[in-house]
Amino acid sequence: MKNLDLAITCFTTVCALGTGRVAMIKALQSNQSGLVAQTIPGCSDTTYLGKVSGLDDVEIPQHLTAFDCRNNRLAEVTLLADDFIGSVDQAKKQFGANRIAVVLGTSTSGASTGEEAYAQQDEHSQFPSSFDYAHTQELSSLSSYVRERLGLTGLSYTISTACSSSTKSFADAALLISTGLADAVVVGGVDTLCGSSIRGFYGLELLSPTPCCPNDVTSRGISIGEAGGFALLQRRNENTDIQLLGFGESTDAYHMSSPHPEGLGAEIAIQKALEMSGLNPNQIDYVNLHGTGSAANDQIEDKVITKILGTQVPVSSTKGWTGHTLGAAGIIDSAICFLALEHSLIFGNLNLSTKNPAFQSNIVKHTYDHPLQTVMTNNFGFGGNNCTLIFGQAS
Repeated sequence: MKNLDLAITCFTTVCALGTGRVAMIKALQSNQSGLVAQTIPGCSDTTYLGKVSGLDDVEIPQHLTAFDCRNNRLAEVTLLADDFIGSVDQAKKQFGANRIAVVLGTSTSGASTGEEAYAQQDEHSQFPSSFDYAHTQELSSLSSYVRERLGLTGLSYTISTACSSSTKSFADAALLISTGLADAVVVGGVDTLCGSSIRGFYGLELLSPTPCCPNDVTSRGISIGEAGGFALLQRRNENTDIQLLGFGESTDAYHMSSPHPEGLGAEIAIQKALEMSGLNPNQIDYVNLHGTGSAANDQIEDKVITKILGTQVPVSSTKGWTGHTLGAAGIIDSAICFLALEHSLIFGNLNLSTKNPAFQSNIVKHTYDHPLQTVMTNNFGFGGNNCTLIFGQAS
């Protein structure tokens, strides 16, 4: 599958850096991190989280209150940001509501609502009558909510492949459009903080007691964040600026949580994305790394990047700003790539003090101006679910 000829016509994001694209680029340019110290019940150590404020006060539209949960509240805030709803309305006029699909990623969905229900079980282990699993915790809840909120009637489903979930939504969207099943696709994802994911990473001894510092010699783990982001993918026209040039997917299934020691799956994903884009490795201008702060993940990604792209291409992890937003990491990293292309910026690696001496890639410490034509972003999830995307300036 080559010559995708697909464009990003609009996008929006909400994370710990704030609401919308302006808040994100402002924080990125000023080195303002969204990570704050948090004490987690049941965990002995303090950690840092990228939390979105104000979600408890968000109101779901009256006709969709069955979907009310933290994850869908964040989806609601994100849909309202940057007039994303208005952009989709314009696309509906062009294509029709039945020709716009919704493909989104999440790993937690409304898990926090399920956790609350478990805590409120009665003496017969019955959940409270108010708990609506299908509309809140079930993975399809997110895409169903967004589809109904936008008034769309096309295909709709949710991808849950851990940290690559929303990255893979771009790949699925490209396939839907190329096969004629849709004319445009709302892609992206939403993931919110919940006890099971935080305590799960704590149990794996992966949570950093300080703000995460990927690629640093002192790196002690990851900082978890929550975020929402959406983009509209459709065939390129004269008014579009950013294209999806290629994608690559793989599932190496090496281990439930550990990456393949040689980065086999990651290598396959990157090579496939390059092949589809028709680009040579030296034509990639910047790589937004998966770069979680986990020593094993960062080291393996460095090994794969230098093997395929060499040691000169500028690379960085932006998790020090947002935290690792799990199922929403792909759309957040993609949005950062879009901003890099729009503003001709190569973003630094926040919190990087001393580069791990074992790493060979060209890790950028500070943000600087630089014209960009092509950018790459990687997301590698548990179970070896890997996805790489390449974006470029429309020619």
